Amino acid sequence: MDLRAYYKKVRDIEREIQEPFPIIVSLATPDGGRPGTPIETSPALAAKMVAQGAARLATAEEAQAFREKAAEERRLADQAAAASKVQLAVLTTSELSRLRNPGAKNEE
Repeated sequence: MDLRAYYKKVRDIEREIQEPFPIIVSLATPDGGRPGTPIETSPALAAKMVAQGAARLATAEEAQAFREKAAEERRLADQAAAASKVQLAVLTTSELSRLRNPGAKNEE
């Protein structure tokens, strides 16, 4: 393998990438790579994977679908995190009565 040609190809591909975090889609590889898995990565890593034939740049539709799915998953994770932060307080009967009737006289 000619390393100069390889790195020139990587640099050329990296120059073509316009996004700061491009989406790539994996391809089937002889060493067991699973095809069709989208990944958001840096331009440098995306260029290397495309040059090696392990991935291709995602189409605009694929990238949009990936980002929408990621946003939905992030929203659901935020909801789950907020739900796990529910705070409980244990009150005595007299404290509860005081909260329900703030103007009533305290009967302790």
